[in-house]
Amino acid sequence: MSELAITVIGRDRPGIVADVAEVLARLGANLTDSTMTRLRGHFAMTLICVGPAAADVEAALSPLAADGQLLATVRAVTPDGAAAPTGEPYVLAVHGADRMGIVAAMTRVLTDAGGNVTDLSTRLTGSLYVVVAEVDLPPGTFDEVAGRLALAAAELGVGVSLRPADTDLL
Repeated sequence: MSELAITVIGRDRPGIVADVAEVLARLGANLTDSTMTRLRGHFAMTLICVGPAAADVEAALSPLAADGQLLATVRAVTPDGAAAPTGEPYVLAVHGADRMGIVAAMTRVLTDAGGNVTDLSTRLTGSLYVVVAEVDLPPGTFDEVAGRLALAAAELGVGVSLRPADTDLL
């Protein structure tokens, strides 16, 4: 069994998720992690699955991309195994007038503190730009990071909040 990273991108239409999931199920591929979103009318999905060889999955997905509206890529990846969390989970929210460099400035503060962005989404609605990110921070760095984020936000003229993430109830 191979662990595979698969991406599917293209113009959005109903049924893409079902089409991809059905192909993978027919091949006996177990979908372990995935994310999917629409970005201004475009579909974007990334998933990790365990199953047949990359070439077999690529061949099975190729009919979905035959009309040129979708691009599907498949590559074998090395399993990470069960890694222990390396930091404490937080949620970062940024909002304000759209301008260049918001994501770059905020994520640089996190990176410089030894933090890791584990999920990030942005939305532009009119002139309002919103960033929501899940981040892991090294233990004991919250106050320093929150202060540095506030300084960066003030320079950009945006609002920022950093709060502990609710743990999953699974």
